[in-house]
Amino acid sequence: MDPAALLESLVSIPSISGEEGPIADYLFKLLSVEGFKVHRHGHSLWFQVGEGNPRLLFVSHLDTVPPCEGWTTNPWAPRWESGRLHALGANDAKGCVATLILTAKSLKDVPLQGSAIFAFTAEEETDGRGIRELMPLLQPLDAAVVCEPTGLQVCIAQRGELVLRCKAHGISAHVGHAHEGVNAIAMAARDMVKLESMSFDAHGLLGSTQPVVTEISGGRAHNQVPDRCEFYVALRTTPNLKVSEVVARIAAELESEVSVHYDNYLPQATDPGQPIVQAALESAGLSEGIGSSTASDWAFLNNIPAVKAGPGDTHRSHRPDEWLTLEECLQGVAFYRSLASAYFRRMAE
Repeated sequence: MDPAALLESLVSIPSISGEEGPIADYLFKLLSVEGFKVHRHGHSLWFQVGEGNPRLLFVSHLDTVPPCEGWTTNPWAPRWESGRLHALGANDAKGCVATLILTAKSLKDVPLQGSAIFAFTAEEETDGRGIRELMPLLQPLDAAVVCEPTGLQVCIAQRGELVLRCKAHGISAHVGHAHEGVNAIAMAARDMVKLESMSFDAHGLLGSTQPVVTEISGGRAHNQVPDRCEFYVALRTTPNLKVSEVVARIAAELESEVSVHYDNYLPQATDPGQPIVQAALESAGLSEGIGSSTASDWAFLNNIPAVKAGPGDTHRSHRPDEWLTLEECLQGVAFYRSLASAYFRRMAE
């Protein structure tokens, strides 16, 4: 299996989140021809290498975000330039998918001291539906590697995502008699100023959490005091925070009504002493793990000890002309092979 050709084939198939059918079809056939017993649920796939316990999950995702403004070429037409493959999803995360396929193929004839489960999920970029539906089908699992572009740095903590819906309720009046009304937009503006100065206890690897206003709408007409204004607040939470306490504090300090709009992506952290962490650090030649500011399928692994690590760079994701090098992919294969061996060895000791 030629690594460059595999990368090109994956990025050539559009797979915006929710539209992963064609790439799932392609990979099901490809992996079956390679001799893997492939299972499918919706547009997510998985297969196993090795037998018995412990069971180590390697997971990445098939979907991408839609192409943003600024692409200089067709996002689905792979283009090599100075050793870089430019295409939508090359970095996030089809490079990781290709790397895992090459890793699995290289492990087929290696005696493992356990089972390596390889899963490729749908809808990671939207609501994690793919991994949420796969988790009951993949059990039991002892540890996991979430394959995302980290430059092969080993992430042992990850932020979660909390989104609040805030409604400012005013009283409508004619603008000519504005003193008879209560301006909901002005109320919301005061709340937004409060939010800008608000922060929460810092996490050792991830730092502090600040609320960020991301959307706003309000008002009905230019000659009417607005009686409503709605805005959304996003917080990338950390494992040391309780969501209920964060929501309660914000609700207590704002004039607007506050409710939880979205809180499915829970923050995660793995104890540095866990075998999966030690195996990953050993394989990467690192002494300690780092934190990750981005959410991923890790949020839905139900407290299974996990790390996040993979080829590529998180700062290239969701940007025009994203790219990955073939060398990064091959370094990822060596890393994942070493990690699997190191983990199974540690678990057998």
